[in-house]
Amino acid sequence: MNTIDWTKDELVAYILLFAANADFKESVEERDLIISKVDLKTFQEIHDEFKRDNDYQGLKKITISLEQHNYDKDDIDLLMEDIKTLFFVDGDFDITEQNMLKSLSRLFKTV
Repeated sequence: MNTIDWTKDELVAYILLFAANADFKESVEERDLIISKVDLKTFQEIHDEFKRDNDYQGLKKITISLEQHNYDKDDIDLLMEDIKTLFFVDGDFDITEQNMLKSLSRLFKTV
């Protein structure tokens, strides 16, 4: 897996889905927030791909795609704000989501 053929919207959808599933459940509010960031067709296609991937594949795809799209510090900061918004949208920012936020923050610093 050397390249990922994703648009930036597809990348954002995948990352937000990855984050939304940190607590092993996807709330309606989380889905609605993701769909507000990308179109419904993109969401559905990426959601299907996400369901087929394991965590390792997902992290690898995210890392490769961030590099391919030349995400810089400002892009990462905006992405982190979207992730934080996602975690708070259902009113429950539990320990698994807190840990996911820390892990993604560390991962993004390596890009």
